[in-house]
Amino acid sequence: MDKTKQENSLEKAPSVIERYYTRWYRVDMKGKPCEDHCILQHSNRICVVTLAETHPILRNGHTIKSINYQISNGCSRLKNKVSGKSKRGAQFVTDFAPLCRITCTDETEYTIYSCIRGRLLEVNENILETPALLLEKPSTEGYIAVILPKFEESKSITENLLSREEFESVISKRSVAQSEPS
Repeated sequence: MDKTKQENSLEKAPSVIERYYTRWYRVDMKGKPCEDHCILQHSNRICVVTLAETHPILRNGHTIKSINYQISNGCSRLKNKVSGKSKRGAQFVTDFAPLCRITCTDETEYTIYSCIRGRLLEVNENILETPALLLEKPSTEGYIAVILPKFEESKSITENLLSREEFESVISKRSVAQSEPS
């Protein structure tokens, strides 16, 4: 295969995310406009919580000052210790459970929620040392957390989430509403 054909085939190859994950979205989290979250659901039920490309942190060019997994005095997501096949010790989270708080350099604070019910398998400690990962690679190395829904709930977790097409429809309606003069 010559070099041009090889380069073209590499450009067309889908990423791991596109290949193995289904994207689901939760818009306007807790009634806050544009605070959209993205859930990447793998075929093995594991879900990765990320920021949607429309989240203000990604859209408005914010610089991240700090990321804090300490939710309250008695609850730190960093103290989540999981072991064994049945994931003993994992914190159970509901769909509105806060995962972390992100503070930007302009002092705006955003709370990132789990969006789904399940066991918290891990939080991304890499973004604590390198917050830029969240801005540069939100769907891969800049993910927030990994959650495993209960087996019996794995089909129903997407009921409150939007598909990619539904999400794009909401975004287009949102942009039309914002462009209309008040």
